[in-house]
Amino acid sequence: MRRLVSLTPLLLFILLAFGLGFSLTNDPSKMPSLLIDKAVPAFALASPDEDGRGFSSVDLRGKVSLLNVFASWCPGCRVEHPMLMQLAQRGSVSIYGINWKDSLRNGERWLKANQSPYARVGFDENGRVGIDLGVTGVPETFVIDRFGRVRYRHAGPLTEDVWHEIFEPLLAQLQDGSS
Repeated sequence: MRRLVSLTPLLLFILLAFGLGFSLTNDPSKMPSLLIDKAVPAFALASPDEDGRGFSSVDLRGKVSLLNVFASWCPGCRVEHPMLMQLAQRGSVSIYGINWKDSLRNGERWLKANQSPYARVGFDENGRVGIDLGVTGVPETFVIDRFGRVRYRHAGPLTEDVWHEIFEPLLAQLQDGSS
């Protein structure tokens, strides 16, 4: 019994090391969303910009679209913003945004300073909608089909490579109606 008690710290250390090792190899960008093939949770958000139109889950029905979760304080969001602007200018897919866990003033200021690629933007100050979507951090981009179902989730900045390898083929498939 004494020997077991003296080995307890060593066993706890091994368990802790194993847990830490597992968590360090766990890449959140590779974790699929639990919402894949499920409807986007219902929400209605006020707008962080001057247009005052706001954004709701109803806006995501009827067409294939992207839902981008961003924040003014997010470095990755600054990295992906030029890509989102290019996509908005091409007009091949509607892009909607959720300003997540930000201040209303900072979100509005950021959108004015950097221009908005979004058809509509919602302000999720307390992060409730983000929780419902399973957001683990920003930026995250979701592909939504014409029925309002989540078809793909990408954690991290949207880049040219990610766009061409993943988003473009998926969007083409969804817009053709073959899936």
